[in-house]
Amino acid sequence: MTNDEFRHSFRIPFHNTLGLTVYSCGIQRCAAGHAWGPAIRDHYLIHCVTKGKGRFETEGKNYILSKGDGFVVCPDQIVFYEADHEDPWEYCWIGFHGTDAAQLMEQTGLLEGGPIFSFEGTFLPDRILEACNVPEDSPSSELRMQASLLLFLSDLIDRRGKTAARNTSGYEYVQKAIRFIEYNYSRNITIRDVAASAGISRSHLYRLFVENTSMPPNEYLLRYRINRAAALLETKRFSVGEVAYSTGFSDQLYFSRVFKKYIGSPPSRYVGEGRVRKEQ
Repeated sequence: MTNDEFRHSFRIPFHNTLGLTVYSCGIQRCAAGHAWGPAIRDHYLIHCVTKGKGRFETEGKNYILSKGDGFVVCPDQIVFYEADHEDPWEYCWIGFHGTDAAQLMEQTGLLEGGPIFSFEGTFLPDRILEACNVPEDSPSSELRMQASLLLFLSDLIDRRGKTAARNTSGYEYVQKAIRFIEYNYSRNITIRDVAASAGISRSHLYRLFVENTSMPPNEYLLRYRINRAAALLETKRFSVGEVAYSTGFSDQLYFSRVFKKYIGSPPSRYVGEGRVRKEQ
């Protein structure tokens, strides 16, 4: 590197089974014409341009970027990017993967309008720097970097804010509600809680659920719990009471009545005859 260039990066040498893991992060002052690609990455990679200019190319499109712009590289997507020859850019980046990465990227809304975004007025570069400053020799370094990454993605989700809410379709609201049910069905949740998780009123959720699943949300929640209960009973590892409490039923007698209504036999005699339908 010349005196005009600078690079500081941190790459995790190995990864555990976390649902979200930082692959690498860093900051770089590029030399004139410094380029990468055309090639692919096997993880998500987000750059924030903090100074200068450069060019990003993907899927046959060219984008000229400058301070305050960012770009996203998705796994297995051919990209090319290079620093401007007269005013080369400086940027910071964070790369990540894991089983939760795609879902979190969807929540940020970054890819809805293409791979380019603006981060003016946000703390996104600071979040990346926080990850870069994690001590590499710490036993908790990967978890600390993951925490910085989660804050980074949280800022992106907040940035999306009300604009995303205005653009969200009825089906997307229903999908948000369904995800909430799938993650929280074992708790004492109400339909008000489900509606709040999707950011809409109970009456609006009711209408959208009927339109998209042909059943109201309380029916969907009940059927989901019964299906999960049936799956637990099939393992023959748990008592009826344990299954009831594990699937959100505080009253075992009520659970038994509902189970028989949907499955056709009481839970005490269930041997795997089938599951109830959740969606149409």
